[in-house]
Amino acid sequence: MNTPNKLTVLRVLLVPLFLAFLLVGRIPAHYLLALIVFIAASVTDSLDGYLARKNSQVTTFGKFLDPLADKILVLSAMISFIELGLCGSLVVVIMIAREFMVTSLRLVAVSGDGTVIAAGMLGKVKTAVQMVSIVLILILCMLSEWSLLPAFVSVPVIAEVLMWVSAVLSVVSGAQYIWKTRTAIGQMK
Repeated sequence: MNTPNKLTVLRVLLVPLFLAFLLVGRIPAHYLLALIVFIAASVTDSLDGYLARKNSQVTTFGKFLDPLADKILVLSAMISFIELGLCGSLVVVIMIAREFMVTSLRLVAVSGDGTVIAAGMLGKVKTAVQMVSIVLILILCMLSEWSLLPAFVSVPVIAEVLMWVSAVLSVVSGAQYIWKTRTAIGQMK
């Protein structure tokens, strides 16, 4: 297994640690620790792709696992935000549905003629916006927990808005994905 793929696997392995820090409020500075782990995992997303391209180590495994690792990390955070009362379930369900749709199309393509459909630019932008939104929400939670936010700042309202921005981008990038793969979809049996 090459270094980029090891970084992708590391991102998946960091998810339980991130969730423990995020959801266990008894851990001192739990939002700060969750933020640090999430940022570390997010950095591996950029680093693994950069190293794979730079060192000509792009693999089928990496093309498939990298977007899956992103989904596991991002959706774990978003589902946890529902539990923490930071956003509603509808916005998260929309994003989960988009991810299932795109992943299903990828799996069908790979099982058909072996074609691996890599993430497109809009999908990468969508992931970056989701990750930045999650970081901002974690920062706000941390500041709120430490009573460093003005009383008029509502973390759940800001979190909900950020999640809806991510959801709109998810739908648009999903529609673009279907449009770009429409020929392949039409040939699927």
